Amino acid sequence: MPPSTAATGSSRLNSMRNYFVPARVVNLCFVIVLVSSTLLTWREVVVLEDAYVASQRNTLDKVSSALDRQMEIGVNALLFFRNAMRAAVETPLTSEVLRNVQGEFAQQREQPFWRISVDQRRTLPITGVSDDFVARHPLLSRDDPQMHNEMTAALEVGYIMRLATALPAMPKHAWYVSRAGFFLSSQPSAVSAESVTRYESLLAEPSFTGQSHHANRFRGVRWFTSAHHTDPQASIVTVSVPLDYAQHWYGVLAIDYAFSSVKTLLEEALRDEEQGEYQLYNNQLEQVVTSLPAGVQPRAFTPAQRQALMQAITQSNSGSLRLGPSYVVWQKLDRFDGLLLRIHTLREGLQGDFGTISIALALLWLLFTTMLLSSWIVIRRMVNNMYAMQHSLQWQAWHDPLTRLLNRGALFERAKALAELCQQQHRPFSVIQLDLDHFKNVNDHYGHQAGDLVLTQAARLIGGCIEGEDLAGRVGGEEFCIVLPGSTLLQAQRIAERIRERIGRKEILVHNNQTVRISASLGVSSAEPSESYVFEYLQMVADRRLYLAKWAGRNRVCAVDPIQDVPNT
Repeated sequence: MPPSTAATGSSRLNSMRNYFVPARVVNLCFVIVLVSSTLLTWREVVVLEDAYVASQRNTLDKVSSALDRQMEIGVNALLFFRNAMRAAVETPLTSEVLRNVQGEFAQQREQPFWRISVDQRRTLPITGVSDDFVARHPLLSRDDPQMHNEMTAALEVGYIMRLATALPAMPKHAWYVSRAGFFLSSQPSAVSAESVTRYESLLAEPSFTGQSHHANRFRGVRWFTSAHHTDPQASIVTVSVPLDYAQHWYGVLAIDYAFSSVKTLLEEALRDEEQGEYQLYNNQLEQVVTSLPAGVQPRAFTPAQRQALMQAITQSNSGSLRLGPSYVVWQKLDRFDGLLLRIHTLREGLQGDFGTISIALALLWLLFTTMLLSSWIVIRRMVNNMYAMQHSLQWQAWHDPLTRLLNRGALFERAKALAELCQQQHRPFSVIQLDLDHFKNVNDHYGHQAGDLVLTQAARLIGGCIEGEDLAGRVGGEEFCIVLPGSTLLQAQRIAERIRERIGRKEILVHNNQTVRISASLGVSSAEPSESYVFEYLQMVADRRLYLAKWAGRNRVCAVDPIQDVPNT
């Protein structure tokens, strides 16, 4: 096997051993049990989810029916107004009041704007524009022979509107626009030049133009939405119906619902309902109003979601659809030309029966998980304590308790493995042997405690000069060995010089006011010249060169052997 392959295999094996530690095994077992219990619980949640969606359909049916009933009040009022006006046109009354109204109209009809007020306590005032204005507008017609019927019908509906809009359940704004050039409103304003503008704006509204014979062939009730460009709350929803008699189109009856009032109707219908958002749309799938409080942005659909929803709505008058994290349930309304949507999530439904069952299920799962977690904590703590104890014993077996460097046995074992690895990888390998000079004098003059302090400081300085995979250990009383895988002889010599200089510069406080300076002699060997990676041999060579450094005067580094023989002192 090539050296690189062997090294890779050994590295992978060590990585696997480091990964599958007892703590990780305990965690894996805990995760497996937790996932299994969670999957079983989730299966029950899915069953509850289906039941929840079905209940939301029933809830929407109830809400849409309540909203239809409230909208029906306005529709029925319009139909009642129309029937009353048709009856007035069919059997007009002849009275002094009507003759006075016709007389005032004859006097004011040429004015740009005018108003006829009969009795404001009984009927609404009639506001109109000139003959010239009527003649210029394509949808208007002032037929004098029918003006008697026009005024009769207007007075009749004005009387009924005043009475009807005073009822609490009735919408507060109803109006009638005649093609003969006048209108009346349940909320009349002062007559002015703005009356012409008001009348002209009513003529331009879809609620009027959409009731022509061409636009509304069936002459039924229609709903329209008019959006305000700057103030959404000022936008309105209008329900209107044409007034026809004897194939003649007299005008349009309408009731305006401000968005705020429509919102109130929706909130009234939802007073006792669950959480969620309700949105009212017209038949073009344009949002009319939502049940959210003012200032809260309603949930919007992406183009893809909108397309999917429109496709589903065209196929059925009611149904449900999952769009992302939300569910959409819809129901087309009977009394409104549009549909009601409910947008909700499962989380929002937790306040109902579904929530009660889900909470009970979640509590059972939580109880089981808590017990499992408690067991995991106890077992994990026991494993960690055993692992920590093992690690502590292992550390004590491998390290010198005083200097906290590797002891002789651990250093030699690791150094041999590194030497073999460097040989396989064709990397340099060097060894430094270090001895503190005159260390015995420190013990003799200052005591063994001071000597221990000197050894500790020397070990710290040695550790600060090595890095990476380098090793350092105490191999004797005041002897140290440094292993440098990947370092050449020259590099190792430089490191040795750095260690010697730092030890020599260090002033060590041994007592309150006493300091000592020490020096070190170092021997360096490398596998470069001899191509020998046997650690014992390299350590022996470095030790021999250490004694050469001592013989040469101490406080120096020796990295080569002398030519002459060296004394054994």
